[in-house]
Amino acid sequence: MKTTKKSKPAISLRERALAYLARREYSHQELQQKLRAYASEDDDVPALLDDFKKRGWLSDTRYTEQIVHARKGRFGSLRVAHELREHGIADELIGKAVAEVQAGELETALTVYRKKFTSPPQNREEWAKQARFLQGRGFGFEIIRQVLRHNPDED
Repeated sequence: MKTTKKSKPAISLRERALAYLARREYSHQELQQKLRAYASEDDDVPALLDDFKKRGWLSDTRYTEQIVHARKGRFGSLRVAHELREHGIADELIGKAVAEVQAGELETALTVYRKKFTSPPQNREEWAKQARFLQGRGFGFEIIRQVLRHNPDED
């Protein structure tokens, strides 16, 4: 007796989008890019995403809040702003996110720095290395200067 494989029914674009959103928040642009890979000529991705926005299932505001919550303990405002810009978030939302991250940015930078380095820089090369590390984490020059000048014994 021969058995035949049953093929899975193709899931609709709407179902696929809902499955993505069930896992985590997506920005409008990010979800649009993901769905375009599966869209046929008949599919109207922008209309589907507009419907999701109207229903409250897709929200750039929620996405921004989620990114800020996940990143603000490990990264600086510059890195968070860059990531949000890459995902098509509006400048207004980025401004609010940056302000929230900047509120505790010095403390975050000190925490990140202390996890990586046990002693302050002893020469220019060490200072440059430590500054590049903090810069890569998205901290601005003023914050980097304050961290590298900071004396851990003052705490």
